[in-house]
Amino acid sequence: MMFYGYHGVFTEETKLGQRFLVDVELQLDLSTAGQTDQLQNTVNYGEVYEICQRIVEGKPYKLIEAVGERITADLLATFVQIEECTVKITKPGPPIPGYYKDVAVFITRSR
Repeated sequence: MMFYGYHGVFTEETKLGQRFLVDVELQLDLSTAGQTDQLQNTVNYGEVYEICQRIVEGKPYKLIEAVGERITADLLATFVQIEECTVKITKPGPPIPGYYKDVAVFITRSR
């Protein structure tokens, strides 16, 4: 998923904003969903997207670690069937010295 947010330590990041990429991996028992073919027996991916969008495009955080923590906490609180959640937040071209494509953090939380 790709969103535009205003997270960062430096003033230009919080004023100009930038793109953030979010990958979410959810661990849960999908056997009932697979057998019944019913949405209520799984996680609604549209709602996962909306949670990520609200957080990344919402209140600015200094660290992408804080963004990832908020996303994992909200996903675990919203979907009781999730056993473990991993969120990768990627910040393309951060304003720090050096040559690289992006920086990223992985946050994994479980019940």
